[in-house]
Amino acid sequence: MVTSEYERRIADRFAAFDQDGNGYIDRADFGAAAKALLAEFGTAARSDKGQALYAGAEAFWQGMAGIADRDGDQRITRDEFVGGAVKRLHDNPDRFAEIARPFLHAALAVADGDGDGLAAVEDTARVLRVLGVPTELARSIAAALDADGDGRVGETDVVPAFARHFTVPE
Repeated sequence: MVTSEYERRIADRFAAFDQDGNGYIDRADFGAAAKALLAEFGTAARSDKGQALYAGAEAFWQGMAGIADRDGDQRITRDEFVGGAVKRLHDNPDRFAEIARPFLHAALAVADGDGDGLAAVEDTARVLRVLGVPTELARSIAAALDADGDGRVGETDVVPAFARHFTVPE
């Protein structure tokens, strides 16, 4: 049961992971996110980038399940998600960052058109949109991640911001 304001804000973030809207997060949600990103950027699932994205999605799922799936049923309910975030990640957002890093690294590689390790702000916004962030919000978030104003976003920008978003309610 969600009770505090912090828990309510973290619970709101649950929907970003529940890709199919069935009320829980499972392995299929992470696979669906990877599939949608590959389709958005026209990247083949069997390519190196596609395989890295699916491997990152699996690693992310395993990390999330390890933190939040209290009953071991391979599904994370909203209450389990809030409990995992509140009890295990609030005081250590770096742990969440490390769980998410393989997926985020691979997602940026898919969005990186020239292979320099950086994604254009516009492509970063596309990634966010595919992952369920409303278009205008995705654009403003991507622009804010471009701290040096060069029009490109890297892993060092994205991973800590992603972790803060899911573990810090402000």
